[in-house]
Amino acid sequence: MKTSSPASPTPGTSRCPATASPSYGRSRHDPHPEAPRRPGHRPGAGPRRGHPRKSPKRQGRHTVQRAARKLFLTSLIALLAVIGFAATPAQAATWSTSAQYGSWSNGGYTLYNDVWGSGAGAQTMWANSYSNWGVWANHPNTGGVKSYPNATKYVGKTLTSLSSVTSSFNVTAPSSGSYETAYDIWDSNNANEIMLWMNYTGAVGPLGSSVGTVTVGGHTWTLYKGSNGSNAVYSFVRTSNTSSGSVNILAVMNYLKNTKGYFGNITLGNVQFGFEITSSSGGLNFTTNSFGVSSS
Repeated sequence: MKTSSPASPTPGTSRCPATASPSYGRSRHDPHPEAPRRPGHRPGAGPRRGHPRKSPKRQGRHTVQRAARKLFLTSLIALLAVIGFAATPAQAATWSTSAQYGSWSNGGYTLYNDVWGSGAGAQTMWANSYSNWGVWANHPNTGGVKSYPNATKYVGKTLTSLSSVTSSFNVTAPSSGSYETAYDIWDSNNANEIMLWMNYTGAVGPLGSSVGTVTVGGHTWTLYKGSNGSNAVYSFVRTSNTSSGSVNILAVMNYLKNTKGYFGNITLGNVQFGFEITSSSGGLNFTTNSFGVSSS
């Protein structure tokens, strides 16, 4: 697992809104080839009437022009190949959408494009399955979260009735822009929101104030506690960025319940995973290479 130490997040600059329960709805050729040799024309046979022999100077100029055209076409073809390669994931995907709240159900999960913030730009989500999906997003470099494209799994069991809730992930995210790769976990009443920040880049930060550092669920985090006016928000921000790994979600939930006493025996609702994007000016690609949630 590769890790790198990010700059300290700025508390209060980012949040994810309350989402609904399972019904949550928040996507060569050379155009100027040399003319074919005419019938009867032989090299060295002399000029035809009406077609005077070109001077060496003109022939040299035309040779340079042809070479320049071929170089231009070669460069153009290479550029188109690169563009085509970059667009391939979305074009070849099983499903894609550019709709603001486009969604797709697959394998017991639901994927949401979820462009919910004001001032958002264009965003297209694609997927081959719930575990392999991504987005291309072009959101302006302004404040405020623009979107949270995600994959969601509903659990629907109380904490004490669960013996295990784990998740694994592997992502490829850009080095520029402002965003975090995060789990967003809810109780069934949407009264408690638990965010797990696995990595972040740019001017983003969790809601609330720091209440200390804790090692739980297989990671070391800085815990923030706050409220968005509708629900309590508990944000675990990893002390170093990672693009892959696994998380013991039940251990995190029981820490908040038993050790901190922030809530009781709540019913675990939606477990979401995705990219909370504040800005991605010029268009950036975010890819989930693998993801899954297991509970028992």
